[in-house]
Amino acid sequence: QVQLVESGGGLVQAGDSLRLSCAASGRTFSSYAMGWLRQVPGKGREFVAAINWNGANTYYADSVKGRFTISRDNAENTVYLQMNSLKPEDTAVYYCAADRDPNRPGIGLYSYWGQGTQVTVSS
Repeated sequence: QVQLVESGGGLVQAGDSLRLSCAASGRTFSSYAMGWLRQVPGKGREFVAAINWNGANTYYADSVKGRFTISRDNAENTVYLQMNSLKPEDTAVYYCAADRDPNRPGIGLYSYWGQGTQVTVSS
């Protein structure tokens, strides 16, 4: 099992940048592919980005492609989401999640979740 704690959310203006971090503890971090998903009230969780165990493969939702970058540091047991050129429609609670398949392509299948961090983008 792995425990996940997100940080780095906040209130920013449109066009600003934020970097989210997700610190993992428990079983070996590099055993998991990792993902970021987001949710707004009244809607289901939406895939944002995913990365395989060694960072060689990344996947993005079309809505964030070219603006967001997912990365990981296995030595620090941390996955990041760099968010640039933020838009009001990026406002959501952002969740970090772990996929037991370290090389699953695409949007992933997540077994472990963090508590989420709020990102609010004002226009």
